[in-house]
Amino acid sequence: MALLFRWLMRLTATLILLSLAAVVLAYYFASQSLPDYDKTIALPGPTAPVEIVRDNANVPHIFSSIGASDEDVFFGLGYAHAQDRLWQMAVMRRTAQGRLSEIFGTRTIEVDTFVRRLDLYRLAQQSVAVQTPEAMAALTAYSAGVNARLQEINEEALGRGAPEMFLFNMPLAPWQPADSIAIMKLMALKLSGHMREEILRARTSLALADPERLFDILPDAPGSGTAALPEYASLFPDVPRIAASSPEPESRLFPLAPRGLGGASNAWAADPSRSATGGTLLANDPHLGLSAPGIWYLARMELATGGVIGGTIPGLPAVLTGRSNDLGWGITSSYMDDQDLFIEKINAENPEEYLSPTGYTPFVTRRSIINIKDAPPVTLTLRWTENGPVLPGSMFSLATITPPGHVVSLGWTALSGEDTSVSAAIALMRSASAREAIRVAEDYIAPSQNLTLADKETIALKTIGAIPQRDARHQSKGRLPSQGWRRENIWKGRAPYAANPEFISPRGGILGNTNNKLLDRPFPNHVSFDWGDTQRINRWRRLMQNREVHTRDSFIEAQLDTVSYSARALLPLIGADLWFTGEAAPEGSRERQRHTALTLLSEWNGEMNEHLPEPLIYAAWLRALQARLITDDLGPLTEEYKHVDPLFIERVYRDIDGAAAWCDVRQSAPRETCTDMARLALDDALIWIEERYGTALESLRWGDAHQATHDHEVLGEVPVLRFFVNIRQSTSGGDNTLQRGRTSGEGPMPFQNVHAAGFRGVYDFADPDSSVFITSTGQSGHFLSRHYDDMAQLWRRGEYIPMSLDEDLARAAAVGVTRILPRN
Repeated sequence: MALLFRWLMRLTATLILLSLAAVVLAYYFASQSLPDYDKTIALPGPTAPVEIVRDNANVPHIFSSIGASDEDVFFGLGYAHAQDRLWQMAVMRRTAQGRLSEIFGTRTIEVDTFVRRLDLYRLAQQSVAVQTPEAMAALTAYSAGVNARLQEINEEALGRGAPEMFLFNMPLAPWQPADSIAIMKLMALKLSGHMREEILRARTSLALADPERLFDILPDAPGSGTAALPEYASLFPDVPRIAASSPEPESRLFPLAPRGLGGASNAWAADPSRSATGGTLLANDPHLGLSAPGIWYLARMELATGGVIGGTIPGLPAVLTGRSNDLGWGITSSYMDDQDLFIEKINAENPEEYLSPTGYTPFVTRRSIINIKDAPPVTLTLRWTENGPVLPGSMFSLATITPPGHVVSLGWTALSGEDTSVSAAIALMRSASAREAIRVAEDYIAPSQNLTLADKETIALKTIGAIPQRDARHQSKGRLPSQGWRRENIWKGRAPYAANPEFISPRGGILGNTNNKLLDRPFPNHVSFDWGDTQRINRWRRLMQNREVHTRDSFIEAQLDTVSYSARALLPLIGADLWFTGEAAPEGSRERQRHTALTLLSEWNGEMNEHLPEPLIYAAWLRALQARLITDDLGPLTEEYKHVDPLFIERVYRDIDGAAAWCDVRQSAPRETCTDMARLALDDALIWIEERYGTALESLRWGDAHQATHDHEVLGEVPVLRFFVNIRQSTSGGDNTLQRGRTSGEGPMPFQNVHAAGFRGVYDFADPDSSVFITSTGQSGHFLSRHYDDMAQLWRRGEYIPMSLDEDLARAAAVGVTRILPRN
C-alpha cells in the first residue's frame, strides 16, 4: 500500500509539474507578441521618420518629421493598429472576404455563405478605382504600415503577432487598400436592419388574424405620415399564412446583428448662445455590440491640416468620431431605409431566368468555392438580378414569405462597386468647418449616419449616405418585400444629396439625435418609416430644456443618464387598477409578493440604477406582459419579438384604434381584460425572479441581471480561456435610457447588457484640450496586456480620459515612444 501511495504521489507531482510547465510555455509564447512601445526601428514604407507617442492610456499620438507628408502619419496609424489589434483586423478582413471557414471549420460556414452571396469583397476591390487621390494615398500608406508590422513580426519572431494565432493557423496576406474598403462595407452590414424589418413585417402580416393589428405590434414612430400598407397575402396569395422559422445563425462572428441590436447612438451639440463658456459643445456615444476587445480604438494623428483625435476602427485609416482644433464630429445610426427585398419570379421553362419589367432575363451567375478546415469545400452558385443578389430561402426564414416558383433578392445601397465612403471619411478629418464637412460628406455611401457637427461657431446635423430613389407608386413603399418585375417597385438610382435631412444653426441653439424620427415627409421623400428608439429622445429633450446654458459636465451628465422615460410612462398605465388595491396577505404568499413589488415600483423614479431592485422587477414584468399579449396571436413568431416595444404596450393600454383587443386570449372562453393580463404578467415575472434571484425583492440588484458582456468573439466560449478573455461588469441603464444598455432578450439571462456605447466623447471648443473620451475595454487586443481592459472600469463608472492634442501632455507620462526610421 505504501509503495502504491508513493507512486501515486510521484505521478501527481509529475502531472502538476507538467501542467505548470505547459502553462509557463504557453505564457512565454503568448507574451512574445506583446508589443514593445519604446523602441527605434527601421522599416520599409515611410519617407521620413515617424514617431508614435503613447500616452498613459496607451493612446497613440502619431507625428511625422516637419515637412513630411501625411502619408507617413497614415503609415504610423496602420503600424499602431497592427501592433494592438492584428487578430481583430485579420478576423474582420476574413469575415468581409467570406473566408472564416478556412480557419474555424464548419461552424462559420453560414457566415461565409451569406457574405459571399453579397459579394462584399469583390465590390470593395472594384471601389478602389473610384477613391480620391488623397484617399488612395492614405489607404496605400496605411496598408504599408500594417505590412511593415507583419514584416517585423516575421523577422523578429514576435509570437505570430497575437496569441490567437497559435490556436488558429491563420496565414496573413499583405494588407491592401481594398481590405479597408471591405471593412467599411462590413460595418455597413453590422448596422443594417431594414431587411429584417421587412421579413418580420411580412411574416407578422401573414400570422395575424386581424391585419389591422399590424400597426400595433410594429408601430410607426410618433408623428404624422403613417402609410397604409397592403396585406402581404394580397401581394403574394400563394404564401402560407403560418410557417415555421428558420434557425438563426449561431456564430458570434455573424456580421448581421439580430433584430433590435443594430446600430444605435446618441449625439447632441450646443452653439455658443447655449454654452456657459461661450464655445460650442458636442457629445457623441455610438452604440455597437459589446466585445473584447471593443470595436473602437483611440488615436491621434498630426496631419498637415492640424491634429485630429478620436475613435478609429482598426483596419480603417480615419477618425470616424472625434475632433480637430476647429471641428468636432459625431455619428448616430440614421435608420435610413437603404434596403429593399424583391420577390423575383423564375421562368417555369428556364430556371436560369427571372422576370424583369422587359421580360425574362438571365440571372448573372458566378461560382464561388468556400474552403473549409477539416471538411470538403463547398461550391456556391452566386446569382444576381438587376435588383441585387439572390438570397436562399433557408436564410432569415425567407422561405416562409416566398411563394413557390420565386426567389428573393436584396437591394442595398452598400452593394456598389463605386463606394467612396472611405474617401469621404478621410476628407472629413481635414475639414475646417461644419459646412465644409457637409460638403465633403456627399461622397459617403454606406452605412448611412446622422453626422452631428460643431465648429467654433456653428452646429449642424446632416444625414449622410445614399438614399434610394423610389417611385411614388411603389406597391409597399419599401416596407414589405415587393414584386421585382414591376417597374414601379424598382429603384431609380440615388436621391439627390440635397434631399438628405439637414439642420444648420437651429434657432434654439441645441440639436441632437438619439436614433429618433428626424422629420416627417411624404413617401418617397420620407427617408424611413422604421426609426430607432422612440423613447430616449423624450428624456434628452427634458435634460436639454432644463438648463438655459450647458457645460461639458452637463453633457456628460446627459450621456450617463439612466432614468427610463418608458418606465415612468408605462407603469402608471399597466398598473392603474393594481396600485394599493390588494388586501393584506400573509408573508410568503403570492399576493404578498405582488403587493411588495407594486409598493417598490410606486415609490421608484424610473432610474435604472444597477444597485436597485425596481429596474429588474419592471423589466421582468414588461417582458412577461408582452409575451402574454402576443403569444396567442403570433404563436411561434413570438420568439422574434425579443424586446419590449413601449409604443406597443402604450397602444394596448390606451386602447388606441382598438389595440386593447390584444389583452383577450382568443383561445380561452372568458374575455380577459388588460388589468387581468397585467396581474398575470406580474405573477409570471415574480416567479421568474424567485427561481433565479430568490424571494427577497428588496435585496435584488439590477446589475446582477444587467451585466455588460464584453466577450471575445472567438475564445469567449472556450473553457478556462473564457475567464481570461471575457470582461463582465455590473452596469446601470437599460433598453430605453440615454446611457443605453440594450439587453439580449433571450436565453436564461435575457437582461444581459450586450449592446452599448463602445465609445463616449465630449468636446468643448471653448477649451478643446479639456475634451474627454473613453472606450469600453482598452486599447490592446492582447489579453495579456494591461491595456486589454484598463479602460473597462472607467467606462463602467462613467469616467473619461483627457482628449488632448497637446503634444507635451502626451509625452509627459508616455508609456513608450516608437521611432520608425525609413529603411531603403
